[in-house]
Amino acid sequence: MTLEIGIVLIVLLGAVVMFATERIPVDVVAIVAMSVLVVSGVLTPQQGVSGFSNSATITVAFMFILSTALFKSGAVVGIGNRIAVLFKYNFWIGIFVTMLTVGVISAFINNTPVVAIFIPILVGAAAQSKLSIAKMLMPLSFASMFGGVCTLIGTSTNILVSGVAAENNLEPFSMFEMTKMGLIFFGVGLLYMMLIGIRLIPDRGVDDGLMKKFGMGDYLTEIVLLENSASVGKSIKESPLVKKLDLDILEVNRKGNAFIMPSEDLILERSDVLKVRCNVEKIKALKEREGIALKSDAKFKSLDELAGDKKKDSRIVFVEAVIAPNSPFEGRTVKELSFRQKYGATVLAIRHRGELMRDKVVATQLRAGDTLLIEVDKDHLQNLQQLELRGRNTFLIVSEVDLPEYRRDKMFTVVVTMIGVIALASFNILPIMMAAIIGSMVLVLTRCISMEEAYLAIDWKVIFLLAGALSLGVAMDVSGTASLISHSLIEISGSLGPMAILSVLYIVTMILTGTMSNNASAVLLAPIAIAASVELNVDARPFLMAITFAASSSFMTPVGYQTNTMIYGVGGYRFMDFMRVGIPLNVIFWILATFLIPYFFPF
Repeated sequence: MTLEIGIVLIVLLGAVVMFATERIPVDVVAIVAMSVLVVSGVLTPQQGVSGFSNSATITVAFMFILSTALFKSGAVVGIGNRIAVLFKYNFWIGIFVTMLTVGVISAFINNTPVVAIFIPILVGAAAQSKLSIAKMLMPLSFASMFGGVCTLIGTSTNILVSGVAAENNLEPFSMFEMTKMGLIFFGVGLLYMMLIGIRLIPDRGVDDGLMKKFGMGDYLTEIVLLENSASVGKSIKESPLVKKLDLDILEVNRKGNAFIMPSEDLILERSDVLKVRCNVEKIKALKEREGIALKSDAKFKSLDELAGDKKKDSRIVFVEAVIAPNSPFEGRTVKELSFRQKYGATVLAIRHRGELMRDKVVATQLRAGDTLLIEVDKDHLQNLQQLELRGRNTFLIVSEVDLPEYRRDKMFTVVVTMIGVIALASFNILPIMMAAIIGSMVLVLTRCISMEEAYLAIDWKVIFLLAGALSLGVAMDVSGTASLISHSLIEISGSLGPMAILSVLYIVTMILTGTMSNNASAVLLAPIAIAASVELNVDARPFLMAITFAASSSFMTPVGYQTNTMIYGVGGYRFMDFMRVGIPLNVIFWILATFLIPYFFPF
């Protein structure tokens, strides 16, 4: 073992641990790994930054723009709303048509925005039809993955592995090269979910409203400031109520005047009635000391009561929102975000990694998949919706509120452009990279999306992750690390032939993807697959396909794939729910891949 191999192995092991634990953002880990490899001399500076110029990285960036333009046009929303009506008549017909439709759409655009569009649609359908949302969202996420493996542009992982192949002087994947195998996965996955999978999902009950879902009965109440209250004469931000009780003041009623979402600088007065978020028992224990009194009808029975009588045109809206994967909110607290000041809204509760948090809400570090119960003035609701429509989602509003304004007049142009991009790449008129670039510029020139929105649409966290991870793949190749690992793999299972190597690569990719980024898993294992094919003197394609399908089909954890993360909190799932439903499906796909990939892609 050479010094260079030793360095690469240490960097590789460190990167895998950091990717899996998420203590440091994955894009930062990838760039740090690249920097270490350049500084240590394993890579030249040109090799280190080569991932940024890789055709796969560029293609993924422009596919984000195309997907966002389609999202903003509202084309998918119209389809989803029509499907939602089916649930009123029969759950099984509704879920089958939903999965089939989502799978087909996800074969051609990034599945993250597809799932983002369908989540609030299904939440509304579940509420109206009195169905369990848990039984609907997991099939939605899984179906998007079934469709994603049917074409080259179905997921960024497919494009990425194709780019790695091209960088190693192998033929890149064609648009529909994966389709035959992908359709088998799609059909088997759909059959499994309809016959077995949905029945394995625990029934979390029917959604009885946000108040019950977030258990806010004892956390929303009204108090009256007495004459001896230490808070009288002080601003809200300086009030002992806020500092000592971790209490959010949602409204101040003073002599018939209501201050909704009051400014932190509002001075509190004697006899003010405050609508607050705080544990009622905590208030009871401290009320004498703090000079406050609970109103006799303090406990609220519904969110509507807190907001006020709807007949009086209440200005308060309560919404549920989920933190999107790669959101700029990740790793920050509500307090650090100055959420109330910036967005005119208050976070009342958080469902964080399966745990419901109503105390210390402002100090909780947010993670992708967390769901927030938000109180917002109607005048500020549009601000939240605009955050949702920026392309690189900050969060996704999943409650039934007025839909944001889509650009339906641009729908025809966007759909035709998408079809054109697919056609240009499918008939080999242009490489997919150039087709995506030209398509994106057509949408900008026709004002379907502005240049500013195009920049915002690109998930730069993913781009930096891909660029850094690709440089790690280059280091594994030039240092001989990939050859060393592949040689060891062949020594262990090589006597059983290349099919055994393919099977091992699939299951290793599957396990890694369940704990860290699917793209990172694919990039780290692709060089090993290519090195193994060279040593065995067989075609690398079957090995690369095994990695592609495994990395794009992660069902057994809520953190292995972005769409699983998105539905985690909204569906009220627990970690074990994904394992219960996902592990059997992963095993079925593993067995299928082991025997069918060599048939469709001979060694």
